[in-house]
Amino acid sequence: MVNSKPISILKIKNILQKKGYKISKKHRFISENFLSFYYTAFIGIFLILTFYTIPVIFNYSSKVLSKNQIVINTSNKNFNRVLEGKKIITQNEESDQTDFKDLFYDVFDMDISEQDTVRLSASTIIQLFKDENYNLKDIRKNKLVKPINIDLLPSEIKSIENTNKRKELFIQIILPLVLEENKKIRLARKTLFSILNKNNNTQEEKNWLKSKFKQYGVVNRDLATLKIRMDEVPVSLAIAQAAKETGWGTSRFAQKGNALFGQWTYSGEGIKPAGSEDGDTHKVMKFKILKASVRAYQRNLNTHKSYREFRKVRAIQRDVFGTLNSLELVNYLDKYAETGTEYIKILKKIIEQNKLMDFDDAKILPSTQKEKNLI
Repeated sequence: MVNSKPISILKIKNILQKKGYKISKKHRFISENFLSFYYTAFIGIFLILTFYTIPVIFNYSSKVLSKNQIVINTSNKNFNRVLEGKKIITQNEESDQTDFKDLFYDVFDMDISEQDTVRLSASTIIQLFKDENYNLKDIRKNKLVKPINIDLLPSEIKSIENTNKRKELFIQIILPLVLEENKKIRLARKTLFSILNKNNNTQEEKNWLKSKFKQYGVVNRDLATLKIRMDEVPVSLAIAQAAKETGWGTSRFAQKGNALFGQWTYSGEGIKPAGSEDGDTHKVMKFKILKASVRAYQRNLNTHKSYREFRKVRAIQRDVFGTLNSLELVNYLDKYAETGTEYIKILKKIIEQNKLMDFDDAKILPSTQKEKNLI
């Protein structure tokens, strides 16, 4: 029996290598792969938990620290956002539901305070204008208008056969009224910016601001909106709309109700349109004097939601050019009449054919020493 010695692993390895076999160590792939998996899983779970808990911690911190938060004045940002057509940054969204009486309280007050009016004849008014040396030719040249206020349209205006003379008389009557109301708005804007430039305001100034917020339907007291709404309407545009809505002063609404701009009302005093059905509740708003109609018209354009684009473009013109262009602004009054774009074309034609833009930079002369000091 052969007694064999045990052969070591090293000797077997040497024998195999001499015969050409390659011997390599066995790597521990499985264990290392498992370790890599565990590390990846752990990091993934940690990141998921981190992203989940950060918002919770942030919200909790905001509630705890809210009492000490800093309030930033966003008036300038809001002004730019309104010009860009974006929503303003406020806590309370502005409502379009404003009180009719708040918007037109100064219009109604004007009616009450000037009830005793006399309707002058066309010939009397024409003679008055001659005596005052008030004519459109001079105004186109020197841009100065005398403050002659005619309360009522003459009933004979429809009898003036010469179209140019009828138009001229109508413009002479309406022009001072529009300029007068624009001047009031211009002075109000001057007061507004004066108040805003102060660090501290008096109680009187605060009350004035409060009344203007109400007058212009700014229910959330946003200054950016008030700046945009409190602005003039170009003279050429106002005269063109008055001419279109009244047939150059000959319509029933203009003669009986001093309604120069065909504004509708569902609750106020008005004249029922001819041919309206029994179910129709709207009327054309009536006024005791022409000036009240002009003021109501401007307030309508400056507050109604249908004319937001009009006000936005007007603010851009004011900011960039310093002046207003009626032929551009008229493009945003398509909602004023049911005829839409056709209405715009007619207004542009009236403005251009009658050269109404000549009056856009006209100024009304002050009627009192107080007004002279303000201008």
